[in-house]
Amino acid sequence: MKGLIQRVKHAKVEVSSESVGAIDHGILLLLGVEATDSEQTADKLLHKVLHYRIFSDAQGKMNLNVQQAGGGLLVVSQFTLVADTAKGLRPSFSRGASPQQAETLYNYFLAQAQQSIAEGCAVAGGQFAADMQVSLCNDGPVTFLLEA
Repeated sequence: MKGLIQRVKHAKVEVSSESVGAIDHGILLLLGVEATDSEQTADKLLHKVLHYRIFSDAQGKMNLNVQQAGGGLLVVSQFTLVADTAKGLRPSFSRGASPQQAETLYNYFLAQAQQSIAEGCAVAGGQFAADMQVSLCNDGPVTFLLEA
């Protein structure tokens, strides 16, 4: 399981020009699910996402996690993150989970995030397998690829 996290000032996801998820400052997480992933993998990555220190403290150092910063989490499914791009000029998706497995783990991840995040911190999601338009204001920019 891979997660591309971006520290954002705000982010939203639209499907057919309708907003399906939005946050103010926090983390936009693009989530890729591989065939070998499980609920344990999702739990491990969620822990990293919620505790990764990418927000500035009073001294301007990245010492705070999203919860300590009072930020939100927007989770968007992104199967292209698990593509094999080592050879050729066309990505291979053979490592990716089946759509059914990916949707199950995406929904599990989102539910666990809603249960685990600190009070007062918002959790929102995209719409699995939809044609989504994601807009954001990357803060920094600060972007990290996390793997479980």
